[in-house]
Amino acid sequence: MLQYAALIPFFPLAGFIILGLLNKRLPKNMAAIIACGMLLISFGLALGVFMNISGKSQEVQLAPWINVGSFSASFTFLLDPLSSIFLMIITGVGFLIHVYSIGYMHDDEKHNIFFAYLNLFIFFMLVLVLGSSYLLMFVGWEGVGLCSYLLIGFWFKTKAYNDAAKKAFIMNRIGDLGFLLGIILLFITFGSSDYHTVFTKANGMMSGDNPMITIITLLLFVGAMGKSAQIPLYTWLPDAMAGPTPVSALIHAATMVTAGIYMVARSGILYALSPVSMLVVAIVGIVTAVFAATIALTQNDIKKVLAYSTVSQLGYMFLGLGVGAFSASVFHVMTHAFFKALLFLAAGSVIHGLSGEQDIRHMGGLRKKMPITHWTFFIATFAIAGIPPLSGFFSKDEILGQAFSAGMVFWVLGVIGSMMTSFYMFRLLFLTFYGTYRGDEHKVHAHESPKVMTIPLIILAILSTIGGFVGVPASLGGGANFDKFLEPVFHDAYAKMLLMEHSQILSEVTLMCITVAAAAISIFVAWSMYIKKKTVPVSEGTRLPFLQNLSYHKYYVDEIYSALITKPLDKISGFLGNVVDNKFIDGIVNSSGKLTNWVSGLMRFVQTGNVDFYLLAMVIGIALIIFLKLM
Repeated sequence: MLQYAALIPFFPLAGFIILGLLNKRLPKNMAAIIACGMLLISFGLALGVFMNISGKSQEVQLAPWINVGSFSASFTFLLDPLSSIFLMIITGVGFLIHVYSIGYMHDDEKHNIFFAYLNLFIFFMLVLVLGSSYLLMFVGWEGVGLCSYLLIGFWFKTKAYNDAAKKAFIMNRIGDLGFLLGIILLFITFGSSDYHTVFTKANGMMSGDNPMITIITLLLFVGAMGKSAQIPLYTWLPDAMAGPTPVSALIHAATMVTAGIYMVARSGILYALSPVSMLVVAIVGIVTAVFAATIALTQNDIKKVLAYSTVSQLGYMFLGLGVGAFSASVFHVMTHAFFKALLFLAAGSVIHGLSGEQDIRHMGGLRKKMPITHWTFFIATFAIAGIPPLSGFFSKDEILGQAFSAGMVFWVLGVIGSMMTSFYMFRLLFLTFYGTYRGDEHKVHAHESPKVMTIPLIILAILSTIGGFVGVPASLGGGANFDKFLEPVFHDAYAKMLLMEHSQILSEVTLMCITVAAAAISIFVAWSMYIKKKTVPVSEGTRLPFLQNLSYHKYYVDEIYSALITKPLDKISGFLGNVVDNKFIDGIVNSSGKLTNWVSGLMRFVQTGNVDFYLLAMVIGIALIIFLKLM
C-alpha cells in the first residue's frame, strides 16, 4: 500500500484540473461528485498508509527536481507516523467538508470553481505534509497561502471580502519570509534542506551549544506564527471568516492553520537543541491562547467567536510544543480537527437556516427548529470545553499536564484560558439554541439543513465523542497508544531534552480534576447568565464598561497596526510613487528623450544638401584627425 502513497495528492490535483478546465460545462451534481470522489479515493489511500505504516520512516521518490552545484533536491515523499496522521486528518475531515459544501454552495453561481479550489487546497496541504524536505514543504506552504487567498475572497464582488483575502495573503508573506530565511540558514549550516540529512546531523549536536540552531528555529517559528495565527501575526484569521463557511472549516480544522504546528513538530529535534526557542514557542503559545480567549468572550458574530477560539486552541498546541509535549500537541490537532470542523459546519447550518444571519443577538430558541444542528453543536461545545469523556478532554489535559511539569505559570494560565473557553463556547451555545427566538420571524423562517449537510455533522459529532480514546493516558487506565504511535518520530527530540517520566499518577488525576472543575464552574456561570437570567448582549453602539469594550473591539489591534504600519507604508508608497517614480525617475527618462530630440533638431541643420559644404566638413574632419594623431 505504501508504494501507492504518491497517488494521495494526485487525485485532488486531477479533480482541480478537470473542474478548472470544464468548469461551467459540467452540471453542478457532476462537479460535486468529481471533487468529493477524488478526495474519497485519497482518503482510502491515506487510510491504507495509516494502517500499514511502521515505526520507521519510508521515502517514496517521484522525480528529480533541482541539481545545481552541490545542492540537489527531488520530489520525494516521506511516510512515517506523523505524516500518516496528518494525511488522515486532511483527507478525512476534508472529505466531510466537501460533502457538506454540496448543500451549502448549491445555489452559488460559481459552484464548480469553488470545488476546484477546494481540491487544489487539499492538494497543496498534502504536498506540505508529505514532502521529505523543507524546500518541498515550502512549495505546499506557499500553495495553501494562494488557495486561502482564492477562497477567502471567493465572493470577490464585496470589497470587504477582497480586503480580508489580501490581508491574509500579505500577513502570511511576513511569516513566510522568516520561514524562507530559516530554510536558507538550514542549507548553510547542514548543506541540505532534506529532513534526513538535517536531522541526522542535528542529532550529533549538543543541546544549547549552537546559536545558529536558535536563529534557525526562531526564523522557522516566525513562519509558523503566520500560518497558524499566533501573536502578532494572528489578525488575518478572524477576518478570513469572509469566505464561505466550508472554507472557514477547512482552514481552521484540516489545512492551513495546522501547517505551523506540523512544521514545528516535524522540526522537533532542532527545537530540542535550543531551550531558548522552546521557551519562546511556549510563551507565544500561552499568551496567544489567553489573549484570543479574552476577545472571544464578547464577540457576537457566530463565526468570529469560533475564529478566535481557533487562535486560542492553536496557542495551546504551541504551548505543548514549547514544553516538549510534541505528541500531545499533534493529538490536540487531531481532536481539534473533529470538533472545530463540526462547530464551523454547524454554525454554517445555522447561517443557512437563518438565510445568512450571523449575529447571535438575533438568534435563540433554535434547538427545536434545528435539532440535528443543535445536538451536534452541543457535543462539539462539550468537546472543546474539555469535558470528559469527549475528545478535547484527553488532548488538552495532556498538554496542560506536561505544561505543569515545565512550569506552574504555564499551567495556571492554561487553566484560566480553559475556563474562558468553556464560558464563551457555552455562551455561544445558549444564545444560539436556547431561550426564545430574537430575530424577525416574518422575514426569516428557521429550518433544519438538508441531509447532505447534517450527515457530515453527525459523523463529526461521533468522532468528537470517541476520538480521544486513542490517547487515553496510563493514569486513567489507558495505554497512551497515540504517544506510542508517534514515539519513533520524536524519540531523538525527547532524548535531547532528557525528559523524565511524567508526574505521578495521583498528580495527573488531581490536575485533571482541577481543570474539569474549572470548566464546570465556567459552564455554570454561563448558564446562570444566559439561561437563568436570560441575559442578551447589548445592541451595537451601546456604551460598554472599559474592559468589555476593549475585548469587544479586539483591543484595537487592527487600528494600532493600521496607524503604526499600514498608514505610514501607504504614505511612503505614495511619496515613492508620486515623487520618486513620477517626477524623479520619469523626469530623468523623459529628459533623456527631450535632450535627444533637441540635439537631433540641431543636427538636422547640418544636412543642407550642399556638396561644397560636405567637402569642407570632410576636410576639416580629416585635419582634426591628423592633428589629434600628431599630438
